[in-house]
Amino acid sequence: MQITTRFTIAVHIITAIDYFNGKEKVTSSFLAESVGVNPVIVREIMGDLKAAGIIAISQGKSGIELVKDTRDITFYDVYKAIGCVDGEGLFHFHERPNPMCPVGGHIHKALDGKLQIIQSEFEDSLKCITLYSVIADTRQAIADDSELLHLS
Repeated sequence: MQITTRFTIAVHIITAIDYFNGKEKVTSSFLAESVGVNPVIVREIMGDLKAAGIIAISQGKSGIELVKDTRDITFYDVYKAIGCVDGEGLFHFHERPNPMCPVGGHIHKALDGKLQIIQSEFEDSLKCITLYSVIADTRQAIADDSELLHLS
C-alpha cells in the first residue's frame, strides 16, 4: 500500500510556511499554488496539521504560521497528523482468505507478526527525520539554483 500524497503535500506546506515566513502572507491559496493542488486539499491538510498542534491559522495579517520548531517536527508527527494510513496500518489484509484452505486458514498467523515488525520499524524510521532537515535541504537547493543563475 502506498502512503497517500497527503504526506508529501503536508511536508511541502510546512516547508513553504517556514520559507516564506516574514516574506509573504501565507494563505491556503498561496500554498495551493506552490503545491500545485486545489486549495480545498490544502485546507483539509492544514486542518489536520492545526489539530496536531503543528500550525496556527489566523485570518489576520500573519496568515498561517508554524507553532512548533521544525527541529521538533518529525516525519512521524506529520504521518500521524494527516492520517496517511487508516488505523489498520500500512498493510491491509485481504478480506476473506479461505479458512478451509491450509494456506488461507493460516496466512494471518504466519504474516501478522511480520507485518507488525515492518510497521514498527517504518514508524521508528519516520521518528528519526525532522522537517528541519527537509527545510535545510530545500534552502540549500534554492541557494544552489540562485548561484547558477548568477553565473549565467
